[in-house]
Amino acid sequence: MKRILTIAASLAICVLAVAQNYKTICDIPYTSKTDEYSQERLKLDVYFRENAHDMPVVVWFHGGGLTAGEKEFPYKLKEKDCVLVGVNYRLLPNVTIDKTIDDAAEAVAWVMDNIDKYGGNKSKIIVAGHSAGGYLTMMLALDKQWLERYGKDANAVAAYIPFSGQAISHFSYRKMNGIDNLQPTIDQFAPLYRVRKDCPPLVLLVGDRELELFGRYEENAYLQRMMKLVGNTTTLLYEFGGHGHCGMLEPGYHILEWWVRKIDGKPFEP
Repeated sequence: MKRILTIAASLAICVLAVAQNYKTICDIPYTSKTDEYSQERLKLDVYFRENAHDMPVVVWFHGGGLTAGEKEFPYKLKEKDCVLVGVNYRLLPNVTIDKTIDDAAEAVAWVMDNIDKYGGNKSKIIVAGHSAGGYLTMMLALDKQWLERYGKDANAVAAYIPFSGQAISHFSYRKMNGIDNLQPTIDQFAPLYRVRKDCPPLVLLVGDRELELFGRYEENAYLQRMMKLVGNTTTLLYEFGGHGHCGMLEPGYHILEWWVRKIDGKPFEP
């Protein structure tokens, strides 16, 4: 009986997905770079509802310490009336960190130029990601030069929502430069180095300060404080008590969905 119920539930989910005409297109190249590694790596997946239009968009950067990981979607937002874009980028130590950040910027620029083909609205884009993806999200939000390279304004993004992002110089970048994991540095590749007053909403999500990676909560809290001191009023910080670095994804998805509904002008139960 239990197996029959499970099969029935699975069929119901499949029927719902077909009824709403959700579709995924994988491995779309987004780069103008011509080297072999870029051609292999710089691709994205788009999840969308066919025949829809004016949909909010979530661009999602995967985690993995900037050295590993594969493109993915924030699965809790599937079938939630938004377009999802999962992005791959080049990994350290195969490239230097500036190349990786540039890849992230090029992907967002591609989305701005092309997402209408998938029913998305380029004025309703949220950039987000977990861990390393959160770091990339922060860098695009705070250092406008990266998107400017592609003729785009970082302020045209509706909101940036990093999940457990690193606010100091990323630990993998520090390791490549012979700096110990517990030796914090803040340089041009640290989000904290680029605090600015006119940043769009920056929603910082972190796990429990006692369960997170080394000082991750404190880094984000300091970033929020410095943003406030320079006059930014739209930087928010959420700490998810009882959740570690990966466990914080679940409550984080709820906040992400709330912002998707907010920029789409639709109510959502907080």
